[in-house]
Formats: sequence, C-alpha cells, structure tokens
Amino acid sequence: MQMNPNKLSLLACQLSIPATADTAARDKHLRESVRRVGQVLAKQSVDLVVLPELSTIDYSRESFSALEALAEDLHGPSFQAWSALAQEHRTTIVYGFPHRTEQGHFRISAAAVGSDGALLGYYDKLHLAQFGASMEQEYFSAGDHLFVFEVAGFRVAPIICFDIRPPELCRQLVVQHQVDVILHSGAYYRDRSFSSWHAFAQTRAVENQIYFLSLNRAGQHFGNSLFVPPWIDDNTLASSFPEHDEAFQHLVCHREVMEQARREFAFLAERLPQYDLPLCSDKT
Repeated sequence: MQMNPNKLSLLACQLSIPATADTAARDKHLRESVRRVGQVLAKQSVDLVVLPELSTIDYSRESFSALEALAEDLHGPSFQAWSALAQEHRTTIVYGFPHRTEQGHFRISAAAVGSDGALLGYYDKLHLAQFGASMEQEYFSAGDHLFVFEVAGFRVAPIICFDIRPPELCRQLVVQHQVDVILHSGAYYRDRSFSSWHAFAQTRAVENQIYFLSLNRAGQHFGNSLFVPPWIDDNTLASSFPEHDEAFQHLVCHREVMEQARREFAFLAERLPQYDLPLCSDKT
C-alpha cells in the first residue's frame, strides 16, 4: 500500500486464545489466527497489524509449565506464519510469543515483521508481573533492551502489560527515541489490578502526547482494549473495544492531531532539563 507520512492505519486484534498446553494446540491456534486476520486484511489493507501479549499461547500456569515445548526462537513457527501473511498483504505485523533465547532463557516477547517478511526486531518484556493472577517471575526472565521501528513515517515502540506501570519507560521512548505510537500489548485478567489499567493507559498517552494502543486478549476474563489519542477532553475520547468479545478494529493515527496537541498544550516541551533540585524544608 502507498505510504501516507501523515497517517498510520492499524488493525488491532483483540483475539480469543484457547488452551495451548502442547505444540499441536499452539500451532492449530496460530493457523486459525493467521487465517482470520488474513480475512480481515483481504477486505481492507492497513499499515500495521497488532496482536496481544503472548498471542500464540494462553496465559495460564499450564502453558507456562510447558514452555520447554511451547517457547520459540526468533524464527520459529510464529515468525514463519506472520511473516508469510505480512508479505501477502504488504503490511507490518507485531505479534506476541514466548521467546527462548540463545542462552536458553524464556522471555515474554513482541516481534515485528515488515512487509517484505523480514524480522524488523523484537522486544522482551522488562517488568514481569507477580501479583493478582500473574505468575511471570516463576517462569520468565526480564528483557534487557528497547526496540523502536518505523512504519508509514511513524516511529513505533512495543511495550508489554506491566511495562505500563512505571512511567519512566514510556517517557524514555518518547523523549530520547522520538516515538509517536506505543503499542502496549497485554493479557489483562479481571483481577484487582484490572480496573486501574485504563487510567494508566490514558495517562501515558496524554502525559507523553502520543497515540497509545493498549491491546488485551478477548475472553470471559479479559477484553476491554483501549486506543488513546494524544489528547483527551469532553469532545475527544479514547476508543473502547468490546467488554469480552473478539474484535478486529481499524484505527488511525494522525500526525496533525499529535502536533496540534503539542502546540496547544506544551507541557511536554516545557519540562525542565532535570528535576534534581535543592530541597527546601521548614528546617532550613
């Protein structure tokens, strides 16, 4: 498709993910996911397709206990499947998978393949959740790098689930690496932390004046993905996904919307160079 440097079109896939306790179940789910995304792309082309955290396996102790079989290297079954679809539809695809590193560690990863089918790069989750319904620190190792890529003239970075909570990561991506769009894939289970998730997503978008896609998986205990523009007010709201059901939503990021927000509300530009200032207390 012809690139428009002022507009980025996305297909955000809030997918259901069945139990995947073995490679046969994983690969069956992967084939079905590729088929269904392909059906949507056949009707409307986009610059970028985005899938949830660990989109090849279900988020469960059963699957995590089977990582020796289910985890993949960077060019494993998930790469092969999404690479072929990216080439067929001339689009970029970001997908989640359990990553087995060359050193034998397991990591929660997001990889991007370009419209030529080549691997653009990957990101390993930095912050591993060990609260509520999460048990990631028991099975995975934390990542050690950032990843930024360009598509349709926009600078894009993936982060994963718990990575949204500390504000420094998103700030670093925007201020130091000039990111325009953050793709926040998740597996947000409806535990005690669920209700705070949207507040974090909207804050990260508005405080950094960027587009922020916070994409969950579908299902009884998941859902409610959110797409947040660079500014929110009574007339400009975030776009919500279904509460539980699957959804394939077409979304658009407009460069002018982001630039206008930064012109009218210049708090990002007016940050001080640093905030390590002297502390004045009532004892001084």
